[in-house]
Amino acid sequence: MTEIAKNENDLKNRRIRSFVLRQGRVTKGQANALETQWPRYGVEYGLQGIDLNVLFGRKDSQIQPNKKILEIGFGMGETTAKIAQTLPDYDFLAAEVHTPGVGALLKLIEELALTNIRIIQHDVVEVLQNMLADASLDGVHIFFPDPWHKMRHHKRRLIQSEFVKLLCSKLKTGGYLHVATDWQEYAEWVLDVLKAEPQLQNTTSEYAEKPSYRPLTKFGNRGIKLGHGVWDLVFLKRY
Repeated sequence: MTEIAKNENDLKNRRIRSFVLRQGRVTKGQANALETQWPRYGVEYGLQGIDLNVLFGRKDSQIQPNKKILEIGFGMGETTAKIAQTLPDYDFLAAEVHTPGVGALLKLIEELALTNIRIIQHDVVEVLQNMLADASLDGVHIFFPDPWHKMRHHKRRLIQSEFVKLLCSKLKTGGYLHVATDWQEYAEWVLDVLKAEPQLQNTTSEYAEKPSYRPLTKFGNRGIKLGHGVWDLVFLKRY
């Protein structure tokens, strides 16, 4: 078996590595969106890299390329869709493993006539490692990741030093990393991890004001109702 064939065979048999369950009830509307909209807005995972300008149809050198943002774990897609609608001059590559969420975002793309979102249904670690070129992103959004608050589960936390270093390698100098969480203890964890990365610089002394592009969602409302709010962390890549 050739090396290419072996890689392709491994790829077919590889399970998505995520702590998020992929199972879930897909509604009729989501199923229809998956069938009709995926060919237009879906990106198949593979071992080859992708040119983000080509992916979004901006390969003409006379056109100023839009800034490229990676949205990690978009859930049911409401936040990503609203941000893409608010920032039409930005392109969003949205990564999620949960099939109902992918269908829901595809449905929103159709309803809102959005052209600046592409979706990849795969574990984001492998997407970063195998598909995105170094210094290809202007920003990364990680909104309301599962905190895995028990210390014995610390390796399951998405925001950890090795993952942050990987993100930094894909960010352009001056690019930003924005994490939002409604768990105060997790916010403290994330702050410590990001402050420990020498390539990153905090935009404030600790937590940032909510950027205008991040809409208030059910998660934000949940945090407010529980009395502990939402914490935003925005860091810039130094070099």
